[in-house]
Amino acid sequence: MIHDFLSIHDLTPYQFSHIMDLTREVKEKPHRFRERLKNKILAMIFEKPSLRTRMTFETGMLQLGGEAIYLAPSDIQMGTREIPHDVGKNLERWVDAIMIRTFANQIAVDLAQASAIPVINALTDLLHPCQAMADFFTLKEKIGDLTHMKLTYLGDGNNVCHSLLFAAAKTGTEMAVATPAGFEPDSDIVKKAVQDGQETEFKVHITSDPSEAVQDADAVYTDVWASMGKENEKSKRADLFSPYQVNRELMTKAKQDALFMHCLPAHRGEEVTDDVIDSNQSVVFDQAENRLHVQKAIMLLLIEQKNKNG
Repeated sequence: MIHDFLSIHDLTPYQFSHIMDLTREVKEKPHRFRERLKNKILAMIFEKPSLRTRMTFETGMLQLGGEAIYLAPSDIQMGTREIPHDVGKNLERWVDAIMIRTFANQIAVDLAQASAIPVINALTDLLHPCQAMADFFTLKEKIGDLTHMKLTYLGDGNNVCHSLLFAAAKTGTEMAVATPAGFEPDSDIVKKAVQDGQETEFKVHITSDPSEAVQDADAVYTDVWASMGKENEKSKRADLFSPYQVNRELMTKAKQDALFMHCLPAHRGEEVTDDVIDSNQSVVFDQAENRLHVQKAIMLLLIEQKNKNG
């Protein structure tokens, strides 16, 4: 039973695997699901800008036979004009599910606790679970057995890194994280991931040495050095993060056929060079495409389950 999709930490390994399997079916046989959410409505709350999140959720809902309503930051002004609890209590009277892309993770949690309808975390400052689900679906497509591979993450220990850790823990994927000192992933997230991974034999190694981290990696992942809301730190971070740039030289230290991954948008010439992101090893646009299929699976699972349970 999954009521909301707020964090991969909340899933059992079985539930994680079930979403992966449903995603594969949705992607391979989309015609089977064309009317599954007919007359259903998704409210999309955006407090941060987006290309992939808006397009994939809105397109996904349309492809499933439903509708999506975009709510811009100026429409709700969550936390100033109205608290998340009251927003959730209103929306549950009108729509079938809520997707939220916001800043504080607690806003998504409060919204879900207040609302009787499913809430999907499409990004917070702490977590990016839909992205990590799409990333691991991409890895499964390209590599296969997730229990016998190594994923390396380089750069800022941010929301993407946190959700990748949770996903790796659910699958037993070995993960290495290399960040500058002071930019490591949240220690509570790491602790929870290690606990989650006890039954899958998950291993994680956190270091400040990018060369060490990418050694024998099956996939190398990076993200922008200054996430949304941290743009004022961009120049300060540039010097600190420059050794973590994913370039051709660094990629040679991973496995010969190692994949390159990025959640996008990419700042070319900063965290990644053109010759890597545009190479045959890059799967960044496969990741972006798979956001659509994963999110369709999540919406199907949550909305249909809610309808079944009343």
